[in-house]
Amino acid sequence: MSSFGDLMAGPPPTHLPPDPAADVLGSGTSPIDAVRAYPASPVAWAALASEAVSQEVDAVTVYAYARVGYHRSLDMLRRNGWKGHGPVPWEHEPNRGFLVCLSLLAKAARAIGEDDEWTRCSEFLRDSSPTAYAELLA
Repeated sequence: MSSFGDLMAGPPPTHLPPDPAADVLGSGTSPIDAVRAYPASPVAWAALASEAVSQEVDAVTVYAYARVGYHRSLDMLRRNGWKGHGPVPWEHEPNRGFLVCLSLLAKAARAIGEDDEWTRCSEFLRDSSPTAYAELLA
């Protein structure tokens, strides 16, 4: 029988499977080529959005890349048991594509003046992974 504390614990952490784009990016493939090879990859979209930030590309472009990565991430999270809430730990490396996309979406939303989206995404990041929030937004 479950204890009351178990009922209050919430959903278990979601751990995404390894993302094949991480290997090709690690071997020097450009983010755009990684997206072409793995269009469903949160890691590839996160790399593309991050590259756009580092190249000081317009925040609307960063927003678009991060938004695609975010939605591809939600699809993957759901396929791996996520029910729309609960921890997605930063410490599990395959989760980082999603968390980076979410943080970049929040930052780009703020940069283009979409304050409600900034608030929603930054709170979602904090709720998903306090560590990622501290690493990426704080």
